[in-house]
Amino acid sequence: MYSLEDATLAVHVLFGFVALGAGAGALLTEKGRRRHRRLGRTYVYAMAAVSVTALGLLALDQTLLRVFLGFVAVFSFYFAFSGYRVLSRKRTIDTPGTVDWVATGLFGASGVGLLAMGGWFLSNGNQFGVVMLVFGGIALITSVGDVRQFRATDLEPRTWFFEHIQRMGGAYIATITAFVTTNVRDVSLVPLPVIWLLPAAVGGVAIWYVVRQYRAKFDVGTNPQPTD
Repeated sequence: MYSLEDATLAVHVLFGFVALGAGAGALLTEKGRRRHRRLGRTYVYAMAAVSVTALGLLALDQTLLRVFLGFVAVFSFYFAFSGYRVLSRKRTIDTPGTVDWVATGLFGASGVGLLAMGGWFLSNGNQFGVVMLVFGGIALITSVGDVRQFRATDLEPRTWFFEHIQRMGGAYIATITAFVTTNVRDVSLVPLPVIWLLPAAVGGVAIWYVVRQYRAKFDVGTNPQPTD
C-alpha cells in the first residue's frame, strides 16, 4: 500500500519529467510564438509542482538531505518564476508587484540558509558543502541584484528580454542538474560536487553565448518583439 510520502514522491518525479520535456520544447521553439509561450507556461507550472512536492517531502521527513533539497527547490523555482514574471515588466514604467518582492525575499533567505549549511558541512570535513556555498552565493547575489533592479529607474529597454533568457535558462539548468544527480550520483570516479556543479558551469557558458549572440543582433538593428 502506498504511503503519503510515496504518493508525494511519485508526483514530484512525474512533474520533474514534465518540466524536463516542456523546458526543452520551449528552448527549441521559436521565441515569442504561441507554442513557445505554452511550453514556457507548462514548464513554470511543472517547476512549481516540483518545488511544492519537494517541500512536502521535507515536511514528511526532516533529514539534512531534504533540508538541502528544500532550499534547492526554492532556488530552482525562483529562476523559473522570475524569468516568467519579468515578461510583465517589459516597459520602463512597469513596476514589480508584491509577489515579486516576497519571492525575492524568500530566495535571498534560501541563499543564506544554503551558505550556513555549506559552512557547517565544510567545517565537518564534508566537501559537499562547496555545492551549498556555490548555490547559496548565487541565490544571495541574484536576490540583491533583483532588489536593486526593482528600485532602478533607468533600466535598459531590453533588460526584460535578456533576463528572461538568463532566468529560464538558469531554471532549466537546475532541472538538468536534478536529473543528472539522480541518475549518475553513484559514479564513484566523479566527485559528487563535480556532478552537481558541472551542469551549471556548462549551462552558464551556453547562456552567456546566447545572450552575446542576441546582443550582436540588436546592435545591427534587430529588436525583440514583446509578446504576452
